[in-house]
Amino acid sequence: MLKHYRLTGNEKEALLRFDPEDTNGIEDREELADEFEKLKKELYEEQEKLFASKTNGVLILFQGMDCSGKDGVIKKVLAELNPQGFRAESFKAPTTEEAAHDFLWRTHKVTPPKGFITAFNRSYYEDVLITRVHKLVDDEEVGRRFKHITRFEKLLADSGIALVKIFLHISPDFQLKKIRERMVNPEKLWKFDHSDLEERRYWDEYQAAYNDVFKHTATKRHPWYIVPANHRWFRDYLALKIIVSAFKELNLTYPQVDLAKYKPLLEHDPLAQIRAEQAVKSAKEQKKKQEAKA
Repeated sequence: MLKHYRLTGNEKEALLRFDPEDTNGIEDREELADEFEKLKKELYEEQEKLFASKTNGVLILFQGMDCSGKDGVIKKVLAELNPQGFRAESFKAPTTEEAAHDFLWRTHKVTPPKGFITAFNRSYYEDVLITRVHKLVDDEEVGRRFKHITRFEKLLADSGIALVKIFLHISPDFQLKKIRERMVNPEKLWKFDHSDLEERRYWDEYQAAYNDVFKHTATKRHPWYIVPANHRWFRDYLALKIIVSAFKELNLTYPQVDLAKYKPLLEHDPLAQIRAEQAVKSAKEQKKKQEAKA
């Protein structure tokens, strides 16, 4: 199943073969309920092994158009992870300090250490997307950045950091529906940003930019996964399945401990020795009391 949604590069217009309405023939969320819960349990167990072994870290990267559900999928798929070993990072317009560094600096410093999971809501890919669409960088610079990105991702992998790249794919009609919902729902109005409507004018340019991203940065080692996201329940299920699959490929195990070297300590447990001495002392005191009474 996952193979259908995986990109490994060299497709010129990859998004054209994916339907945002796709649910892989599954009719509704009820069909997936049991498997979804099973996958969540498996993910929690994998996190336990990841944290215990400290052999790898996992970076889960979410990209997508506005309203594609990046926040939502993190909340619904990853929120039940142990917070001691998980964090989410979100990236907006660079600060003055961030803009003064290379474009990878602000994301590199928050990649996960071994034993931990980090989710990126947007990422360094914005520096070959929004910057390109708004012509803040030229095509020559974009080409250089693609090379830096692939080398950066190789560096992460060589350092033991597994990378999962997920694009949440929605249709323009679905996006407009979500924007309108935000504008009339008091509980979602805070999410509304007029720039979301402004950016819709560049929909086709963003699609072309994403296609170029997939063409240049999807590899066998670091594929992109295209997740149809018009149906939130299928989006969450497929994203979770992709993440669990990535964990399984790490073959994580709990660290082994040589108990033999602790055997002498167990045989001569200091607490047991103290308790034994206290018992002898208590017996002697009791005997003295009895003799005194006699």
